[in-house]
Amino acid sequence: MEYNQPSQIVKSLSFGADAREKIMHGVDKLTNAVKSTLGASGKCVIYEDALGKPVITKDGVTVAESVVLYDPVENIGATLIKEAARNTVREAGDGTTTATVLAHSLLHLSNEKKYAQSVRPIKDGILSGLKKVNDYLDKSAVEVNDDMLENVSSISCNNDRKLGKIISQAYSVVGKDGVVLMEESETHDTHVKFVEGTRINCGLKSPHFITDKDRGRAVLDNPYVLIVSSPIPNVRKIQSVLEFVIKKKRSLLIVAGVEQQPMAALLANKVKGNIKVNVVDLPGFGPTKQDTIEDLAILTGAKVMNEELGDDLDLIEPSVLGEAIKAITDDGHTILQTPDLVHVSFVDRVKAIEKKLKKEKNPFFKKKLQERLAMLNGKVAIIKVGADSKVEMKEKKDRVEDAIYATKAALQEGIVAGGGVALLDASFSIVPENDGEVILLEAIKSPYATILDNAALEYKEYNKAGIGIDVVSNSKVDMIKEGIIDPVLVTKTALKNAVSVANTIFSADCVINNIRVNESN
Repeated sequence: MEYNQPSQIVKSLSFGADAREKIMHGVDKLTNAVKSTLGASGKCVIYEDALGKPVITKDGVTVAESVVLYDPVENIGATLIKEAARNTVREAGDGTTTATVLAHSLLHLSNEKKYAQSVRPIKDGILSGLKKVNDYLDKSAVEVNDDMLENVSSISCNNDRKLGKIISQAYSVVGKDGVVLMEESETHDTHVKFVEGTRINCGLKSPHFITDKDRGRAVLDNPYVLIVSSPIPNVRKIQSVLEFVIKKKRSLLIVAGVEQQPMAALLANKVKGNIKVNVVDLPGFGPTKQDTIEDLAILTGAKVMNEELGDDLDLIEPSVLGEAIKAITDDGHTILQTPDLVHVSFVDRVKAIEKKLKKEKNPFFKKKLQERLAMLNGKVAIIKVGADSKVEMKEKKDRVEDAIYATKAALQEGIVAGGGVALLDASFSIVPENDGEVILLEAIKSPYATILDNAALEYKEYNKAGIGIDVVSNSKVDMIKEGIIDPVLVTKTALKNAVSVANTIFSADCVINNIRVNESN
């Protein structure tokens, strides 16, 4: 077991009520900054970046990340709440503000009940309540149809119908298993572009391959593609390929099992700027792995090399290399934009898989055949975001990115009544059995209350499920029929992360922080 080394920095200690009060001050400050962005009437936030430039955003996690508090204990409270937002955007792509508001409410309500009994029963009760709320949301979920797509994406774009229409158009073409990306447009207009492409479950091997630091991605334009199904033991084996790529002034995507020595050599040359390169693992696993590799080869026009089958990597010819329009790799996936494929081998392979799929009875192999077919028939939609200024571009890209993830989530698990109404309905429908469940069911009313408060409207509750207030018209409506909806995945993820962070914070009774030196004196 590893332990953190003792710190030599002088510390300050806070205990009991004093520690909790300071932590909650930090939580309050962060939440007040973030929650103003929630809902259709949510406001934008203007913050100063590290260079002193103003940035306008309505993205909850961006606002949260901009907050650093002077008081160290308050800052600890704010930083912990940021975790709920970070985890939510990482898992669902949206719902960061909702997660922050929920965590804030849970903490305040938990602290009220905390000293009536021990911490453990309350934490257990909150967790049991979480399961009940999730079950309620799953039962209430409605499958998304084409008419709903625009509403989902528009709401995540801060009710921008024009942007919502563009994003829904993208998903209506690529489907729920398709890929939608975002890039800056060369013009002031925002539009969608469709290209042939696919996604494989192979992510970054090293952070040193990253070229897009803002999004943590490795992006290669117009790369050659080398696919090797046997291990690459040293860099000498692919020396001829590297020299060819450098001579052509192109980039290279290596899809292979690359051992430590050649990986280190490739990283060193990439960092030095000698070659634009990225390495990902071979796609697929188990009995269908080789078929998936061959599918990828057909998509890119590459020939699969394998020394175990007699291929000599020392004698690789440029003809074995495939090509792509663009390759984008993040933590979990690589997206390949490929040229239009109409050649005989591609068509024949698709037909062969379709034929196998009709005959296959085994559920596992049937699923794998469906995945292979989706990979070969894949399309990629690119939302080209245009704006009149850099400030507007940043704000617009934040909204579009949220909407892309939210729409994807809605297609995967369905939608529920939006505007915080689904969680409000859950609070009325579930009978609490302990203090922890009481706390949770009261806390989940907070997103609905915050949305009304941001619209300067009076708080109203309705007994019928799915009924809430349209803050734009200030009228009672059926939220789903009116197109005011939230993805189930986003709502569940926000609540889960809020519970996790809140349960961690409110059980603390001591805070140890580094002592800050006032350098102004």
